[in-house]
Amino acid sequence: MENVLDILRARGFIEQTTHDEALRDYLSSKQVTCYIGFDPTASSLHVGSLVPIMSLAHMQRNGHRPIALVGGGTGLVGDPSGKTEMRKLLTVKDVEANVDGLKKQLSRFIDFSGNKAIMVNNADWLTKLEYIPFLRDIGRHFSVNRMIKAESYKMRLDSDEGLSFIEFNYMVLQAYDFLELRKGYDCCLQMGGSDQWGNIVAGIDLIRRVEGKSAFGITFPLITTASGAKMGKTAAGAVWLDPERTSPYDYFQFWVNTDDRDVGRFLALFTFLPMEEIRHVAALEGADLNAAKSILAFEATRLAHGDEEALKAYQSATSVFGDRRLSDALLPSSTIPRDHDSSDDETVPQIEMRLDEFKEGIPCFRLFHSVGLTDSSGAARRLIQQGGGYVNGRRIERFDEKVTSNDINDMQILLRAGKKHFFKIRIKS
Repeated sequence: MENVLDILRARGFIEQTTHDEALRDYLSSKQVTCYIGFDPTASSLHVGSLVPIMSLAHMQRNGHRPIALVGGGTGLVGDPSGKTEMRKLLTVKDVEANVDGLKKQLSRFIDFSGNKAIMVNNADWLTKLEYIPFLRDIGRHFSVNRMIKAESYKMRLDSDEGLSFIEFNYMVLQAYDFLELRKGYDCCLQMGGSDQWGNIVAGIDLIRRVEGKSAFGITFPLITTASGAKMGKTAAGAVWLDPERTSPYDYFQFWVNTDDRDVGRFLALFTFLPMEEIRHVAALEGADLNAAKSILAFEATRLAHGDEEALKAYQSATSVFGDRRLSDALLPSSTIPRDHDSSDDETVPQIEMRLDEFKEGIPCFRLFHSVGLTDSSGAARRLIQQGGGYVNGRRIERFDEKVTSNDINDMQILLRAGKKHFFKIRIKS
């Protein structure tokens, strides 16, 4: 059986490892328990969290047991890693509400039934610590000289705001998490983003000093798009895994709009399709590459939102943009329908309006605002004046141009704001 370390490396997950050969042997010798911490600063994870989520799913699929640690305790402190200013401190109530949302989303990717995976909240042990005993038993193992050299602290020490004492404790608390999981679950592997290297190494060192045992670490690279943008960030903000924040249709469209240069890399990271199939994508161009983007979008949406929502999003996209030919030879392991009925477009936002409402015509800017494509009539005017308003694929020339019954095709009118935001009006007579 292929070593999961080789699988993760081949798919682009690994930036650094500790004790590479010893880790490889350890992962080959038995079922191991590994963990990743998730920061509960919001009630939803976003696309930027998918690399750690998918890595845990790969571990599980290769016979290992993942632990998803939700930082209910460390979330009350705030991780300074990668930040130039102090994070907003959350209340206990905020953290508890956010933890519930994260559990639901992680369950889409990881099977928690039958002890196949474990969800823990570090508030269960961190909030019960007594300060003086903790300093004596744990704090004495940490060198301040070594701590301030960590990247996660250096950025803050050099910033105008500096590093607060409460944040300075974060590395100690995360290292203590690793120790707790080593004791309670025989967890010997922590994984995380590249900015967590110092925290992970601190935990490995603490386990060695307190328990006299070995532990390992893996970090992931910061994933950016080919244009250099941070993964999961768009002009409209973060792309969330919560369907209430980012609809399955918009989630699908995010992946369809992947830069040509990123398609193969994102298929490797964000789907479970075999690498021998994904490698062929590098040679594709034009319509074939666009078809691969549809498969990427379908598979990513299926993982986050389920088969039914992925199918609806795909059918909705084809009803708006037209069908794309999907060869049976293109990424054949994908469950995307190769022959489908594209008439079902339920996930494209839509309403019903009466035919007589269009008898006199409705000014475009008012219609765009009324259906929610813009926040105000003024924003609708600006959108149309800048060439971003469309009716049935035709660019609107004047903001006060009227949409009339002449614009009805097959008892519907399709409005578009910019490149990606559509709204369908169904006409009833």
